[in-house]
Amino acid sequence: MGTIKVKDGTEIFFKDWGPKDAQPIVFHHGWPLSSDDWDTQMLFFLSKGYRVIAHDRRGHGRSTQTDLGTDMNTYAADVAELAAQLDLKKAVHIGHSTGGGEVARYVARHGKGRVAKAVLVSAVPPVMVKSAQNPGGTPMEVFDGLRDSLAKNRAQFYLDVASGPFYGFNREGAKVFPGTIQNWWRQGMIGAAKAHYDCIKVFSETDFTDDLKAIAVPTLIMHGDDDQIVPVDDAAPLSAKLVKGAELKIYKGYPHGMLTTHADVLNPDLLAFIRK
Repeated sequence: MGTIKVKDGTEIFFKDWGPKDAQPIVFHHGWPLSSDDWDTQMLFFLSKGYRVIAHDRRGHGRSTQTDLGTDMNTYAADVAELAAQLDLKKAVHIGHSTGGGEVARYVARHGKGRVAKAVLVSAVPPVMVKSAQNPGGTPMEVFDGLRDSLAKNRAQFYLDVASGPFYGFNREGAKVFPGTIQNWWRQGMIGAAKAHYDCIKVFSETDFTDDLKAIAVPTLIMHGDDDQIVPVDDAAPLSAKLVKGAELKIYKGYPHGMLTTHADVLNPDLLAFIRK
């Protein structure tokens, strides 16, 4: 574990486990979480001999609680500085939700010569918000509601998200894990309220169409068809059409947080893709 200081002085916290000469796998977390959300995947791939790396996005987790650089270009530039300082080559970048957008932008703009493969899981691309150009998107009123809930009572809002739609715990017959809810809440609450508030605009309104078209490495796109956070129909299938040669896997009944609830299925699928 350590930190790097990027160009504007922001400190980015990261974990770097495993043999430094092994192929690196870099994990990009979702909103409003931290690198801790990848613990299950990091331990799994560490056991398979890989070098595993995950960072806390600026304003999230243990990175600087800055109110600067809350935009996807800066997020990707921070990753580029981390990859350069660690001299990562032939890396596999795996992003969940907002982190999937971060992967798309980083690989498209900074990844040449450093990236071997990319994976987008329950990811926000191509663009979430509804518009004339994206009629199947989520209405702006939904994101305004997220901002309002965060501003009024962030602690309760985060508890409601984790105990409900994020993991599908609001579905009839769902097996609920209180520790998972508490861990989501813990990760969210150690981040900066301002950065989290501003990031709602970033993950909902950023258009990744050009990034997806520019990706030139093997790419896997994974999504659950019961995702209540990033509805599948306006996300994964559209992204797969934009990324040349992308592999698309849709998981029946899986929620947004399927990397946690169904790690026993997704981790082997990720491994098989990486080993191809």
